Amino acid sequence: MPPAARPATMGDVAAAAGVSHQTVSRVLNDSDSVRPHTRERVLAAIQDLGYRRNIAARALVTRRSHTIGVISSGTQLYGPASVIFAVEQAARRAGYYLSIASERVLDGRSFRAALQRLEEQSVEGLVVISTEEQAKSALAQLSTSLPTIVVEGAADGGPPTVSVDQVDGAAQATRHLLEQGVRTVHHVSGPRSWIESQARVRGWRRTLEEAGAPVPDVLRGDWSPASGYAAARQLAEHGDVEAVFVSNDPMALGVLRGLEESGLRVPDDVLVVGFDDVPEAAYYGPPLTTVRQNFEELGRRSIELLVGQLTDGVQPQSVTVPAELVVRRSSLRPSTTKTGKAGRTGSKRPGRTT
Repeated sequence: MPPAARPATMGDVAAAAGVSHQTVSRVLNDSDSVRPHTRERVLAAIQDLGYRRNIAARALVTRRSHTIGVISSGTQLYGPASVIFAVEQAARRAGYYLSIASERVLDGRSFRAALQRLEEQSVEGLVVISTEEQAKSALAQLSTSLPTIVVEGAADGGPPTVSVDQVDGAAQATRHLLEQGVRTVHHVSGPRSWIESQARVRGWRRTLEEAGAPVPDVLRGDWSPASGYAAARQLAEHGDVEAVFVSNDPMALGVLRGLEESGLRVPDDVLVVGFDDVPEAAYYGPPLTTVRQNFEELGRRSIELLVGQLTDGVQPQSVTVPAELVVRRSSLRPSTTKTGKAGRTGSKRPGRTT
């Protein structure tokens, strides 16, 4: 037990738990390499001794902040918020802290201000979650010596990118709906300025064109259930809608409600597929077929590439994470559901049926 006059050190914790300094460090960084019973001993010693990390002292000794800066916009939405959470978890396992600069709109001015704040905190590297065209333009003018990884939308010739294959995800969704025997697939997209929205439109349109199906006009939403509801009411007025691919799950929730109030049943009259696989999607009425984005993998690969630059000077290549179609009842005709003919998407990868 350390003297009452001084705070406990990592050495005190190691001695009390009967382990090495390195093991204590691994436990503090939530490493998977520590055995459960050893982790419990270390955590008990930390609690008994009241140990707290002294980050400032560590930085003075090592001359490193062990902090990664994150710049993002749209953090009130499921996608960007999930990416930040995944990045934070991966950074912690790698022994780094996060400092987050969240902007309402990420344009040139706000990007420079966010970057300046993070540089003043001596961050060692950057993860930029680039959601809109304005952010892409700001990245093209990026002026910093910090190692940088971009999630989703880097400018040509800019920093390395880690992104979900949005185009293929949209193609899987559209192809799946066409395989149910519909003539064409309508699309409710996200805002025109969003990079992911643009990519999903491209995947949807290309798949229809390759199938020789008519390409309807795109209906624009703003990612909210209300905009999905409005789009569904508009679609119902045409009377010939058979299938709808919606660019995110909250808008798909609005589409389901709008179709129901227009007297159209899902999946009996209209088939619906969303995008994201939010936790509630399996509990929509009916359960929603959707395209799953692997946010955990996005976070892990982003930090893996950035830490490689920081520790080894490795210049990373951009990484694309595959999207996965998760098939539920909203996209299956009742006759198909009864006979169990579901599960494959007709793409390179099989879809998951839940």
